[in-house]
Amino acid sequence: MVRVIEREQRTGRTTDVPSPRGGSAAHGSDFLQLDADDAPRGGKADWLVRQLRRAMADGRLTVGSRLPPTRVLAAELRVSRGVVAEAYRRLTEDGHVEGRRRGGTVVVAVSPALPLPAPDTVSGPAPVTPRPVGRGALFVERPGPDVFDALRTAPSRIDFTPGRPDLTAFPRAAWLRAERAVLTGLSAEHLGYGDPRGAPELRRAVAGWLARGRGIRVEPDEVIVVAGTAQALTLLHPVLATDGIDAVAVEDPGSLGTRQHLEHGGLATPPVPVDDDGVRVDALRATGARAVLLTPAHQFPTGVVTSGERRRELLRWAADGGLIVEDDYDAEHRYDRPPVPALRALLDDRVCYLGSVSKLLAPALRIGWVVPPRRHREALVDAKRFTDLGNAVLPQLVLARLMESGALERQLRLLRGRHRRRRDAMIRALADHLPGAVVHGAAAGLHLTVTYAPDVPDTELAAAALARGVKVQPLSWHRQLPGRPGLVLGYAATPAGVIPEGVASLGEALRTLAA
Repeated sequence: MVRVIEREQRTGRTTDVPSPRGGSAAHGSDFLQLDADDAPRGGKADWLVRQLRRAMADGRLTVGSRLPPTRVLAAELRVSRGVVAEAYRRLTEDGHVEGRRRGGTVVVAVSPALPLPAPDTVSGPAPVTPRPVGRGALFVERPGPDVFDALRTAPSRIDFTPGRPDLTAFPRAAWLRAERAVLTGLSAEHLGYGDPRGAPELRRAVAGWLARGRGIRVEPDEVIVVAGTAQALTLLHPVLATDGIDAVAVEDPGSLGTRQHLEHGGLATPPVPVDDDGVRVDALRATGARAVLLTPAHQFPTGVVTSGERRRELLRWAADGGLIVEDDYDAEHRYDRPPVPALRALLDDRVCYLGSVSKLLAPALRIGWVVPPRRHREALVDAKRFTDLGNAVLPQLVLARLMESGALERQLRLLRGRHRRRRDAMIRALADHLPGAVVHGAAAGLHLTVTYAPDVPDTELAAAALARGVKVQPLSWHRQLPGRPGLVLGYAATPAGVIPEGVASLGEALRTLAA
């Protein structure tokens, strides 16, 4: 007799009962109406992961939703318990769910991306039609200041936009614990207007963080808390102008967003070429600029680390009266190379150091810091005072507690492992689907830069990729000088299991355009 498994509602036990039709056993789950018959043979865990991710993306599973116990769901689907456990493990690794012992497995973060098509039901990548601001108007050679807003809102299945951290990994539980502890001991004075330089507790914690991780020894009074690197640059505009500086040289290729920010402040941005050792100091001298903005620990977008000899040349240039604005971009996200000290650790009076937790925790926190040269400190404090009277104090105190308790170091270790796996998945996929492409900057950071041989404009390739539902940035956006076409591909926010599908779409797009 054919038998089916039916759960008893009260006890949760399973009992064998005869099939009412005498045919094959009916199986499936009321939970999301899952049916393991839809899974490909040998790929049940992959199938289950896709179904759960889709449910999180389309709103059927929201933050706080409980997943069935592995034993229960395995029994309902008539698969091995290992299949369900493996699916839950991957979702835990991606930061979507969290095991809470007696509380079960709970959804703690959902992706805003559109649901991914199941490859067993769709032949090839499903095209996504961008909004009117999309392909034609979006990927132009000289994009305007609203281009990042437009790209952010363009729909896609897979988002390889660089600079996107894994927001599902935000340490919600640790943040809540720290916030409760801060509120418990918070004095009434903390709820009033604070120091425009930032809460003393956070400035002290940042000074310790920089000493431990970046080799920078500063006093807390030298730190100014700001709303991220963007505000730091905004505050610098009038300070530099007062000092007679009307141009800030920038790396080429270098961040389009940073360049636009400086230009909005009325500063010229002469380009300085970057080679395998970093920014070329001879070319920097030739610009005549008295200031330069650099990302020496992990250059954006090439990933080059400024070499020791080039650092010495930069310090000699700065000692002759130049100012280095050091954006310590992605310095802590490294995988295959030893740490390098910040330039600020080598020459404090000619380097204005910028840092933030936007990539380590979340951009939405809007917390960063500036460590300026002594001669600019008071002017920057005045600029901060008259801009907003200082950042919100409560998040500063919570972040200070995370830094001093070791929770932020633990978060960094977790992210390094996760990012390494995603980076490795992207490198393997590029080898499979874009043979002949050159990968730059793999040893650290949250993105890879890829250059390719076919004579295909990277703006056209980016537009073709978006038409296939994959979001990328063309390398030419970040150039002022001529150079090879390429793509800048962020991997930190995309699960390792999804990355090959996106890269395969890029390969298809490139082959089609090159044909």
